[in-house]
Amino acid sequence: MQVQQYLKLSAGVAVLTIALKTAAWWWTGSVSLASDALESGVNLAGALFGLAMVTIARRPPDEDHPFGHHKAEYFSSAFEGALILIAALGIGWAAIERLRAPQPLEQLGIGMALSLVSTAINGALAWKMLQASREHRSIALEADARHLFTDVWTSVGVVAGLIGVMLTGWTWLDPLLAILVALNILREAVHLMWKSTGGLMDMALEPEDQQVIAEVLARFESPELRFDHVATRAAGQQRYVDFHLHVPARWTLGEAAALRGQVEQALMGALPGLRASIQLLPVNVETRFAEMAERETAPSTAASAATPNQEGQG
Repeated sequence: MQVQQYLKLSAGVAVLTIALKTAAWWWTGSVSLASDALESGVNLAGALFGLAMVTIARRPPDEDHPFGHHKAEYFSSAFEGALILIAALGIGWAAIERLRAPQPLEQLGIGMALSLVSTAINGALAWKMLQASREHRSIALEADARHLFTDVWTSVGVVAGLIGVMLTGWTWLDPLLAILVALNILREAVHLMWKSTGGLMDMALEPEDQQVIAEVLARFESPELRFDHVATRAAGQQRYVDFHLHVPARWTLGEAAALRGQVEQALMGALPGLRASIQLLPVNVETRFAEMAERETAPSTAASAATPNQEGQG
């Protein structure tokens, strides 16, 4: 199943769970169940926006976007995080008002049963979507899956708390649970927004992927061949690596190009879908860009060496 199909399924399930949880709130009058239903509304909005962003991310490169649209998925994660943040504030406000004026709850058994049914559906879908997000390397799918898991634990906590209300008669437990729900989903909102921001700033590949790249390059290294300035980045589902390949100056361009092709094939075999950009250089020759970058990383060394002489002249 493709990423878009999972997000369509998520939207359909969100509609179903909204209906179930809204019915549970209507029967019981529980503000914690109402907060649970509101979070499912966020699930629906997030799934629909994620579907739109994944569709955009799959567009081919064009004149305005020659490197493609892969980063569109990060907007989905940020949007869902923002929606969760708004939902958390709304839930917290309603819970505080109910805490000030507690109200009796009715037909809790029916309400909890409906909540548990929706929780089971969300849990099964979230588990499957999280597995698929790793397979497709989709942050939009991962964001939706993690939000569904948050919804699952929220619902479990709400039901456990309502059982406490039934056993003790303490109606103030209901709004207190809603506040805890708000704090829990607020944490998830911060996590999603931070991760999407990192993606938009071209974060490096996961350490496991970097290790695979290093092992592949090590197989080709020799006294006459070396690699340096290796840099990786992720853009949505796409992964990139850039580096310099230094070859003996006596080699022909054809020989160097043939080796570069072998390195590219080895990298793509180890990490399917990886895009490699390899610059060919003679051994012991650096680009002007690399030389300038090295100077910028150590400007303090020259400054510190000059300071004692300046002080001595004074």
